[in-house]
Amino acid sequence: MTRPSLAHDVRVVDTTLRDGSHAMAHQFTEAQVRDTVRALDAAGVGVIEVTHGDGLGGSSFNYGFSHTDEMALIAAAREEARQAKIAVLLVPGIGTVDDLKRARDHGADMVRVATHCTEADVSPQHFAAARDLGMETAGFLMMAHRTPPENLARQARIMVDAGCQAPYVTDSAGALLMHEARARFEALLAEVGDEAWVGYHGHQNMSFGVANSVIAQEVGVRYIDGSLCALGAGSGNSPTEVLAAVFDRLGVSTGLDVMALLDAAEDVVRPYLTRWPKMDRNAIVQGWAGVYSSFLLHAETAAERYKVPTHEILRRCGELGLVGGQEDMIIDVAIRLAEVR
Repeated sequence: MTRPSLAHDVRVVDTTLRDGSHAMAHQFTEAQVRDTVRALDAAGVGVIEVTHGDGLGGSSFNYGFSHTDEMALIAAAREEARQAKIAVLLVPGIGTVDDLKRARDHGADMVRVATHCTEADVSPQHFAAARDLGMETAGFLMMAHRTPPENLARQARIMVDAGCQAPYVTDSAGALLMHEARARFEALLAEVGDEAWVGYHGHQNMSFGVANSVIAQEVGVRYIDGSLCALGAGSGNSPTEVLAAVFDRLGVSTGLDVMALLDAAEDVVRPYLTRWPKMDRNAIVQGWAGVYSSFLLHAETAAERYKVPTHEILRRCGELGLVGGQEDMIIDVAIRLAEVR
């Protein structure tokens, strides 16, 4: 697959309705999705991601049940979007090729296949399926801080050879310092830059999401993720409205209407927020200890149940090196901490 042509210096992908699902405990309604997509589309956002926070098939006991079936949300998003593409996330082992086919039937144009940063070899069958379905593709190398730049680049090569049009440096823990992010961007660009675009997905747990996005653009990364009001796991993602304003100040072409995005954040998303992601003790511990951002709500629930501090649970998860898909281990961590208190 060839990489798609881009009309602007940066293609901002909004993930309010996917990563933001974590902060919303996966309780998005169809009306909220319709309102948000309509506002993002009118503001010029070219790709809008819509699924359960853990991707297709994520609605479950382990990850949290959705309020509304994700296929209904994808279909609603497709109906509202006039120019934007609708993207879905797929984590192999959670979502299946059948889920991807259903998502395509309901209006998805693009899939972002997400694996742990050292496990890209589980993604080729999903990229092959996406090619057969005529979908655009991107690849998330999650927890990118957990492997050196040169190995991350080798994993990106696996994805690109399988049909990925945009491998991502995915800072799932919001842990990458600026020089660490730059090294990974440069490694991926050196490996696949002539064949695929490179993307960056940041979290604000240590406040580097926007700064690393600027570095990404400076070195040649073309896909950059954001969420309105920073709505996402942990302390949230790089705010889409802030990215638009910063890139506008820098003279970087995005095709985004800054004031329309500010209105969307303030008038559409903010009223339905059940929690506003913030850099509090728990979120900062996630970035500092390198903990998967979506562990936050699970850790808070376990902390309440077993009467141990959330930040202690998160710090121990970091020490154990837990990764996405091991949410069930948070309960084990909480029990063991309670036993020694």
